[in-house]
Amino acid sequence: MKRTTFAIGSLIFSSVLLLGACSNAEQTNDSPKSTESASSESTHDEHAGMDHSGSGELPKGLREAENPAYPPGSKAEINAEHMPGMNGAEATITGAYQTTAYSVSYASSITGDKVENHKWIIHEEVKDPSQKKLDPGSEVTVNADHSDGMSGAKAQVESAEETTVYMVDYTDTDSGQEVTNHKWVTEAELSAK
Repeated sequence: MKRTTFAIGSLIFSSVLLLGACSNAEQTNDSPKSTESASSESTHDEHAGMDHSGSGELPKGLREAENPAYPPGSKAEINAEHMPGMNGAEATITGAYQTTAYSVSYASSITGDKVENHKWIIHEEVKDPSQKKLDPGSEVTVNADHSDGMSGAKAQVESAEETTVYMVDYTDTDSGQEVTNHKWVTEAELSAK
């Protein structure tokens, strides 16, 4: 009888240990998924405040491009990853403008979070723009609201490119959401369909 009680007790004890070990293994296996999920959420969060669609309102002084490679109404493929769901999407060109495009780094005027190498703002979206192109390293105040905390932010120009920029409509390849009047895609970020 004592042996049976001892055997049953040992069996129960072993079962509890085994279940505990399985539970820890499952938590360990889930941890990387949680980390991946959190990391993809934080990448997505970087763009959460981004206004994928725009009003179509143009900054003062912006000139239409005379002979754009992709005239308004034409189609092109987007080859840029400014945000998830953009790369590979078919774009309908809604506007083509001759200007200087800047990639900028800035601290959000709302959260203070640093945004690195945002593409793109254009010369006409800089507060009190000079007549000439700004050089990398220039300090500017952003006069655009492509994302929350951008308007009024102090920014540093990372790169400057004289180009044709395009306002485009496209369907987000991840969510299926229609994006209208998105600002901006450069000519180098488009290819013929």
